Amino acid sequence: MSDEIVNRIANSKLKTIDLEDFYPKGIRTVIDIKNWLFHEQILKETDFREHLKNHDWSQYKDQYVALTCTSDAIIPSWAFMLITTHVSPFAKTIVVGNLTALETSIFQDIITHFNVEDFDGKRVIIKGCSNKPIPETAYIQLIEKLQPVVKSIMFGEACSTVPLFKK
Repeated sequence: MSDEIVNRIANSKLKTIDLEDFYPKGIRTVIDIKNWLFHEQILKETDFREHLKNHDWSQYKDQYVALTCTSDAIIPSWAFMLITTHVSPFAKTIVVGNLTALETSIFQDIITHFNVEDFDGKRVIIKGCSNKPIPETAYIQLIEKLQPVVKSIMFGEACSTVPLFKK
């Protein structure tokens, strides 16, 4: 009997995908427009446009930006569109919503461009533990992309997985 310890997981044909490896570096910023409104409730077009004209948009260079209004004001859709015309020359990505919506948008783009050729006919583990804010939707989109080509999909760590799909 051999005393050598064999790492069967390392020697297996399992392919692990860790979405944290795809997490793009860059600052995530929320622009809350409530302070740009009259009494944080009313959008006065002239004042709003003036504020946009005087705002330093270059501060968002290479940032991921979420546009929101945290007051109960009713904001016309053109307001966020107008803000976008100012911030888009600087920002990497712009969404209307919160940080979760922003991360979801970022990962939707990543998954759309994810190449599944290397996983054709393979057993795949989608790693579950993450120190970065990976949106749940990213895992769903990844499964949708992988399922037609892989042999099986599991979730978790190589030592403890939950089977999700088997062809």
